[in-house]
Order: sequence, then C-alpha cells, then structure tokens
Amino acid sequence: IHVFHVLFQECSKKQKNDDTQSTSVDALSSNDGSEEKNEFDTLANAKILLSDCLACDSCMTLEEGARVFQQNQKEFFRILNLNKKCDTSKHKVLAVSICPQSLPYFAAKFNLSVNEAAKRLCGFLKSLGVHYVFDTTIAADFSILESQREFVQRYQRRNQEEHALPMFASACPGWIRYAERVLTNLVTSHICTAKSPQQIMGSLVKGYFARQQNLSPDKIFHVVVAPCYDKKLEALREDFYTALYNSPEVDCVLTSGEIVQIMEQKNVSMKDVAEVAVDSLFDDLKEGDVVRHDGKRSDGYLEHIFKHAAKELFGMDVKEITYKALKNKDFQEVTLEKDGETVLRFAAAYGFRNIQNMVLKLKKGKFLYHFVEVLACPGGCLNGKGQAQTEDGKPDRALLAQMEEVYTAIPVRLPETNLHVQKMYQDWLEGMDSKKVQDTLHTTYSAVNQSTSSLDIKW
Repeated sequence: IHVFHVLFQECSKKQKNDDTQSTSVDALSSNDGSEEKNEFDTLANAKILLSDCLACDSCMTLEEGARVFQQNQKEFFRILNLNKKCDTSKHKVLAVSICPQSLPYFAAKFNLSVNEAAKRLCGFLKSLGVHYVFDTTIAADFSILESQREFVQRYQRRNQEEHALPMFASACPGWIRYAERVLTNLVTSHICTAKSPQQIMGSLVKGYFARQQNLSPDKIFHVVVAPCYDKKLEALREDFYTALYNSPEVDCVLTSGEIVQIMEQKNVSMKDVAEVAVDSLFDDLKEGDVVRHDGKRSDGYLEHIFKHAAKELFGMDVKEITYKALKNKDFQEVTLEKDGETVLRFAAAYGFRNIQNMVLKLKKGKFLYHFVEVLACPGGCLNGKGQAQTEDGKPDRALLAQMEEVYTAIPVRLPETNLHVQKMYQDWLEGMDSKKVQDTLHTTYSAVNQSTSSLDIKW
C-alpha cells in the first residue's frame, strides 16, 4: 500500500527560490555514479521542476516521484550509450513517438513549416542514434474512433444507467490524475474508457510494431515527445505495462522543451539539421505530410464526437461547429438543435478553474452537458508547460500565437479515412467489437485512496 506523503512542499507552495523550487534529477536517479563518462554526460544534468507538473501537488508517492525524475534526458542518453558498447545483448531498438501538438512548437520556434520541422526533428533524433521516429496521430485516430463509439453507446443507455452521461474525455493525464486522486467516484465512472493517444501509441509500438519487426517488447526503448510533464506520470500507470515482458509501453517521456535543451547543449540548430522522412509503423513506408484532427488546440475529441453523434443518433450532417464562449474563452459550448429542441450539448473546459466550476455543477445536479472535452492546461495542449514557456515559467504568448497559426493550417484528416487504421482493426485487433480491442484500446479509471493531507489541492 502506497503511503502518500506531503512530498516536495516547494511545489505545493510554489516557492520561487532555487533551493526549494526544484529537485535535480541526479538526486533521485538510480545512477550510482559508477558508470563511465560518455559523450552525453554533459547533457544529462538538466533539472525538472516539480512546479512544472500540474498533478504533483501532494498526490504523488515517493516511489512515483523518483520514477518521474528518471524520465529525463539522462535515461535517454543511458540507452544511447548502451547501444554504442560491444555487448549487443544489452542493445535496445530506440523508437521516439512525437505528439502532434509538439510539432507546431518546433516549427514556430525555428521559423519552419510544420513539415520541415517534423523532418528536421526526425533528422536530429536519428543523428543521436534513434532508430525510428513516429507520429502519434495514428494513435489519436484509434482513440477518437473508440471515444466516438463509446459516446453513442452511452447516449443510447442514458435512461438505463445513472452514470452513462455525461461522458468526460480521457486524453489529458493531468485531468485524469486530478479526477482519480481528488474527485474520486463523483466523476471516474463518467470518464471515457478509451485510452489516450500516448497509451495507445505504447500498445502500437510495443505490440503491433514489435511483432512486425519480430522483436520482444522489452528490446524496444520507447520515448514519447510531448507538450506537457503530466505525460510522464501517465507513463507510470499500472495499466500501461506489459507484465509478460516486464516492460512499460512508454519507457520515457521528454517534453518538447527538453528536446530543445538537448539541441542547445549540443550547439545544434534545427535549421542546420538534414531533413529525414518520419517513419511509419508499416514495413518500410514513410509518413507523408503532417495531418491533424479537428480542434484548434487539441486532438479535437469534441468536434469529432459531436459530428459523429449528430450523424449516428439524429441523421444530421454537421459540417461546421460553432463555439459559444461562456465565462471565458477556455469554457465553450456547442449545441445541436433539431425540431426546435436542443438534442446535444457539448462543452470544452480547459484549465483547472473551469474544471472546478464544471465539477461544482455536477455535484449540484445542474449539469446540462452530454460530453465535455476536459484539458488541464488553459489554452489546451499547445499550451502545455513543457513547451512555449518564457525563462520565468510563464506562457510565451507571442510564440503560442504563432503555434496556433501553424496548427490550424495543418490539413485535417478524419480518423475514419485512415486505411491503415481500418486494416489494423481487422488484422491486428480481430475486428472492431473484439475482446482484443477492449484489452488494447480501453482501460478503466477509478478513485485512488489517499491521505487527507493531499486533498487540499489549490490550483
């Protein structure tokens, strides 16, 4: 049984002085100092600030804290160096998966097109010794398709099951952490069971891709590049683990900002790196131009589920969605009218102030929404704390504006039109309604008991 500590008080109090604001990765690293110096040694001393993590406020165990700190450049470099040594039995296939909300950061920061940014980031990672670089958009395809199907099923069961609606999105690990550790059973039964794109990408790389390459999952070291630190916590989930091979599906999460730190410390600019096509999960095929899903600042769960539900439940084709801002720009509403009646009411709630207001309405029984896309970061995933921050830790608003412009210009591809996904449902997952789909693409969320000292979180 994990005993929760009032751990890392500097994070709870958001103190600003350097002595208490951060903890070095070295202090919690498993490295005992005996390993030899190597070419990456000078890059391994970057610090992660617990104040960067939205979910750390006294809701992490001591063990989790140590494991989060091990998810850093140092662990990445350890694998790179193992691969340079003679003992091939310890070599790993190094695969990096890049979140679509990270690419606009690299494009805007280095004044590149998003396609140039993707290829140059791939080139940089491969110059370090990475073997494969993937785009996680395909994982988001699966997550959105499963979320769409689940919403329709929940809507159809709404009069039989008390907790069928509302349905809350499950893609944001900061929100999930908060729901499980603080809000408990009030909301966990309402959370969509579809895994997040990161979780599904872990299954794709260590399941599908490993089988295609005739590799044991534990022979792959899988890194995800993401816009926020909470993805590091998500990678530690027990349901995100291949017990048979004693292998996590994601071994390490690095933020976009941590990748830029590596570039800076190696004196490399993206503009100086050769362009290399991004890999796909399928044989020797390469990815084409970057595509995205609907939604201006996220993977677009609201828009995709709304359009799908309108068609499946009411036979209505919705081409464009009109958002209505309520209390602020991070709490917006979308409705579907039919015969003078509101038949669907969706909301997007970004940032913990809006999340708390939403939960308060749920507690009071005044919740009108059928679905809510919940994201912990104000402004959505593009504004993740692992990228686009100024030196004093505040959002770089000018850079964010450029990132939004870059992101919205990326062409939209509907998940339903991805032929690779359709084929994988049949060949790998044994059909859309199979047990393997449930085991691979879904999970469960439940309340986690903790001490009262960790319940007074102030966001």
